[in-house]
Amino acid sequence: MKKRAHKFIFVTGGVMSGVGKGIATSSIGALLQAKGFVVNLLKVDPYLNVDAGTMNPTEHGETYVLDSGLETDQDMGNYERFLNRSLSQDDYITSGMVYKHVIEAERALKYGGHCVEAIPHIRDEIIRRFENSAKVNKSDITVVEIGGTVGDYQNIMFIEAARTMKVYHPKDVAFVMVSYMPVPRKLGEMKSKPTQNAIRQLNSYGVNTDIIIARSEVPMDHKRKEKIAISCSVPVEQVISAPDIESVFDVPLNFEKDNLGNILLKLLNLRHKRETVGMKDWETFAARVKSVKKPVHIAIVGKYFNTGDFVLTDAYVSVLEAIKYSAYKLGYKPVIHTVNARDYEGLKVSKSKFQELKKFDGIIVPGGFGESGIEGKLAVICFARENKIPYFGLCYGMQLMVIEYARNVLKLKDANTAEINPKSSALVIDIMPDQKKKIAAGNYGGSMRLGSYSANILKGSMAYEAYGKILIQERHRHRYEVNPDYIKILKEAGLVFSGQSPDGVLMEIAELPKKIHPFFLGTQFHPEFIARPLSPHPLFTAFIKAAVRRK
Repeated sequence: MKKRAHKFIFVTGGVMSGVGKGIATSSIGALLQAKGFVVNLLKVDPYLNVDAGTMNPTEHGETYVLDSGLETDQDMGNYERFLNRSLSQDDYITSGMVYKHVIEAERALKYGGHCVEAIPHIRDEIIRRFENSAKVNKSDITVVEIGGTVGDYQNIMFIEAARTMKVYHPKDVAFVMVSYMPVPRKLGEMKSKPTQNAIRQLNSYGVNTDIIIARSEVPMDHKRKEKIAISCSVPVEQVISAPDIESVFDVPLNFEKDNLGNILLKLLNLRHKRETVGMKDWETFAARVKSVKKPVHIAIVGKYFNTGDFVLTDAYVSVLEAIKYSAYKLGYKPVIHTVNARDYEGLKVSKSKFQELKKFDGIIVPGGFGESGIEGKLAVICFARENKIPYFGLCYGMQLMVIEYARNVLKLKDANTAEINPKSSALVIDIMPDQKKKIAAGNYGGSMRLGSYSANILKGSMAYEAYGKILIQERHRHRYEVNPDYIKILKEAGLVFSGQSPDGVLMEIAELPKKIHPFFLGTQFHPEFIARPLSPHPLFTAFIKAAVRRK
């Protein structure tokens, strides 16, 4: 029996970034998976960074960590959430990875003395990675999102690789462009010219798109569909309208209504599989999202909100999503408030400012790095502890929770983290010994404690009540840990370390007993990375339950 050829779908962007290319890619993957195919999603980031770990979150958004420890773009989080499963490090590619590999191969004389050039060597390495991702995942279809927009110099080589694959395998490769259709307020008319120009730019690279997903504020009318179809040489039924909607969870369902999944299968010469799983679970979840009305107010106290004159939440996208999934599960509508930690720093902060925190049902301090905003976060944590407001600390949020407890309960006024003040007389948070060597050598990229690690949960704790089991697996991204020298006195003062590494050396979860505080818990790991729409994270669910009880 002849083996069926592997299929590739390449998703590109037109006109501008940030219009939902990642969500569109995730939705395509979910649709095809629901039709019974094994699908893997692959993200291409054209920047020269080897991974996303060293980039500023206010510029690039959240750094998402896979089980393997690879630091990636936040779209990988969308992929995992929509597919409801973990992805591998082979599902992520940057220009930096590709060029690094080719240059190292050249230095090792693996090209046999030939002149090493962008074409064919860079292009062929990209193709090798595309094909390897499919092989590793043993998938039927690989959906590749090429980051940026058509016309960006950085992604030309990836588009060239995709074009080459189309030339050799015309029946196995399809192209989808997600493009923006603006509706200028003064004109009041949807304009198609920017998308036409983007398609022509893609044509100039030798690529003809098969499907156009037209993003806009409002649905596209048939007249504009016809205009796009004629000017871009695409059948009118393959121009898909994607207007703004209240919930991104409706996107795959809307695509299904427009027959996008079947159109893609036809383009790829594929037939429906009999053993389909369908979209029933997703439909149930999407319906629940729209039906919940009772609000639960959650504050995110962070410092990565401001970018110029705008406030963006991309730095904490996984945290926001994790809150939503648990709230929806419990039948509540999450109302998320962004609170700038810097607003709570200094002696001039009024008591009334802190009293404003009482309007929230729960407070989260997420992960982060550096000194900025730290004293404000510590002040908020202290207020939450003393006023019995449910508190959830993530990574840095747990470390600061321990510091606050040491300062205000143990009265160690100089308590600090080595990240901020390595000369502190009470380093309750210190850097791991192996990390000290890496820092001294200037080895910052991809060198933290990264990826999935095991932890043991203490029976009778709030953490155990949430998980319902002793052994857990969670993803990490940090350099610093609770200093073993202070664990004993912290325990004696009432802090419970309810999660520990299997060898008992590393403190993974800290909490106060429920009889003292309704929910005061922090994790050294990032539980938000494995929270998914169809399987919310148990700790987030426990936190939302406590927040609801506060109401």
